[in-house]
Amino acid sequence: MPELHPTPSDLGVRLDVFVTAHLDLSRSQIQRLIKAGSITLDDKKVTPHTPIESGSVVFYPEAEVVMSAKKTGTAPLLEVVYEDKDVMVIDKPAGIIVHQATPHDTDPTVVDALLELHPEIIHVGDDPARPGIVHRLDKDVSGLMVIAKTQEAFEDLKKQFQSRTVQKEYLALAYGELPLDHDTIDLKIIRSKVRGRMVARPESQEGKESLTEYDVLERLKTTTYVRVRIHTGRTHQIRVHFFALGHSLVGDKLYKMKKMKWRPIDIDRIFLHATKLAFHLPSGEEKMFESTLPKELEQVLSAVR
Repeated sequence: MPELHPTPSDLGVRLDVFVTAHLDLSRSQIQRLIKAGSITLDDKKVTPHTPIESGSVVFYPEAEVVMSAKKTGTAPLLEVVYEDKDVMVIDKPAGIIVHQATPHDTDPTVVDALLELHPEIIHVGDDPARPGIVHRLDKDVSGLMVIAKTQEAFEDLKKQFQSRTVQKEYLALAYGELPLDHDTIDLKIIRSKVRGRMVARPESQEGKESLTEYDVLERLKTTTYVRVRIHTGRTHQIRVHFFALGHSLVGDKLYKMKKMKWRPIDIDRIFLHATKLAFHLPSGEEKMFESTLPKELEQVLSAVR
């Protein structure tokens, strides 16, 4: 277990001051970790101002995880839409991954930013690499996400997602003219053993049950602007389902037709934004949040109108 052994010159120094001098974390981060019991003195939870005594040993296993999560770049700034003692709702910008997927990922992540704000959540969740994360948005997708700040909130939100009571709505721009103003896509989704990406399959074939519902908001010259609701949470679900219909999302470089009869729209992200999120707090109170289209998507929409 990672530990620090104070020297005689450290006697009487506040715990938070002592630890800050030895670890690559800010004093405010250290204080929050001490208050959460993630940094202990002689294996006991204490306060940040507790003085170092002779023979004391400082343990910091979770602080080490926080430090290892730091990347070469600056942690992204998060727009916090709502926050209380149990949860945080953020509006994620496009271009940022939620958490490190492989050891080779060096770009700053949403998790890095969360740990900058609340290092004490390092112990929340099922996986130390994804503290507080109960659902995800793809790197090039923007919008609302809920983060669990306590284990109780994590377990509660996890049950809500599993029981499909969380409401999630997206705004998307798809190539071509969708045949119906309202439709439900129920193609199964499975990872292709050949291509490595997700693929849609009919009911008779292998795959996970997936349900996507959409309403046409506006029909444009070469695209269709839609509101999408997902009733399951499969990897790349909306992108895969619209690709299977022959109507790839604008900006999607992974799920796109090889030969399109529509001129590609130049955009450095996917035109997909998580615009609405509704769930229950651990207290039972229902909360609903909405997010407007980011400026870059508004500009694309204006250009194609």
